[in-house]
Amino acid sequence: MLPRPRSTNSISSALRARPGLGWAGLLLLALLAGLLLGFDAGQPGPLLTADQDMGLAGPPRPTVDPARVAAVRATVQARLAALQTPQAPEASATPVSQIALPLIQNQAPATPTPPPPTPAAPAAQPASSPDPGPTPDGVLRTARVPILMYHYVSEPPEDADAYRLDLSVPPELFAAQLDRILAEGYTTISLEQLLRHLVQGAPLPEKPVIITLDDGYRDNYENAFPLLRERGMTAAFFIVTDFIDEGRPEYLTWDMVREMRDAGMTIGSHGRNHVSLKEQDTDYLIWQALGSLETIQYELGERPWFVAYPGGEYDQATIDIFKSANYWAGLTTIQGATHRSDDLFQLRRVRVRGTTTPDDLARLLALDW
Repeated sequence: MLPRPRSTNSISSALRARPGLGWAGLLLLALLAGLLLGFDAGQPGPLLTADQDMGLAGPPRPTVDPARVAAVRATVQARLAALQTPQAPEASATPVSQIALPLIQNQAPATPTPPPPTPAAPAAQPASSPDPGPTPDGVLRTARVPILMYHYVSEPPEDADAYRLDLSVPPELFAAQLDRILAEGYTTISLEQLLRHLVQGAPLPEKPVIITLDDGYRDNYENAFPLLRERGMTAAFFIVTDFIDEGRPEYLTWDMVREMRDAGMTIGSHGRNHVSLKEQDTDYLIWQALGSLETIQYELGERPWFVAYPGGEYDQATIDIFKSANYWAGLTTIQGATHRSDDLFQLRRVRVRGTTTPDDLARLLALDW
C-alpha cells in the first residue's frame, strides 16, 4: 500500500482549521502563512487543525481531492438552481448517480496526476467508485424493517455515567438478544438490500431486520463481531475515521475494520470526528462527507454508501451534501421501523439499551411504527 498522503496545507486541513472562512480566504491565509513562516509545502505547515488545537493530532490523513470537492459543490449549486427554475428541466443538476468521483490524490499538486504507472486516473479507481447505485423505478414504496441501533457491546466501567450505562449492552445480553431475534423468525439483511427493495422492489425475506453499531468502539470487534459471525448474522458498523487514524485504544483499528468487511459486514460513515452536522456551513459539511469517504476508500479499497449522522443531528443542508457526494442513504436516531422510498436520508432506527431484555426486544421488533 502506498504511504498515506500528507494532509497538511491541503484543502481538508484548511477546512478543519477554519471551517467558517470562504474558499478564497482559506487559500489566501495558507499562502500568507507560507510566505511569513517560510515552511516547505511538503512538510507540516503552521496551520493547526482542530485536533491539534485539542492536543489530539494523529497520523496524516488522506487529502480530500479538490476535483471531488468541486464536483460536490457544483452538484449542490445545480440542485438549488433547478429548484429556482422548474420550467427549465434541461438546466437541472446532473443526477448524483452519474457523477464518477475521483480517488484521493497521493499528494496535492497544482495539476493532479494519477499515480504511475497507471496512464489515466479512471483506471486507478476501485470497482465500486463509479457504481451509480440502484436506479429508482419511480414507484413509491414503504417497508417496515426494524433497524436496531447499538453502541457499546461490553460491561460498562464502575464509574460509568448514565449515558455510558444506557449505551452499553453486555456481551451475554447481546448474545441472548441475537438468539431471540433468530427464535422470532427474523433474518438479518444489509442496508443495501433494504435500499434496493425501496427503490426497485427487490424481494426481502419474510421478517427482515438490520443490526447497526455506531461509533466504532473496539468492543464491537472483540465482542459483537464474533457473536454475529457464530450465528451467520450480519451488521453495519458506522465508524469515526479520525478516531481510528489517531490510534485511540477504545476504538477499532483499520485491520479490524478490514477483517469485519471481509466477513460480510457493512462499513459506513459516522463522520470524521463525531461532531454535529446540524447548522454547519457548506465547506465544513463537504470536509466531513468527503474526508470520511476518502479515508475509508483509501483503507478498504471501496467507499461507504451509507452515513449515520453523529448524535443524530443533521438538517437539510447535511442531507444535500451527502446526497451530492453520492451516498445512498442516511440513518437517524428517530425511533421507528417504517421507511419510505422518497425519504432515504431519514431512515428510522430502534434504540437498544443496556436495560433491553430479549422479551423487550421481541416487543420492539413487533411494533408497527
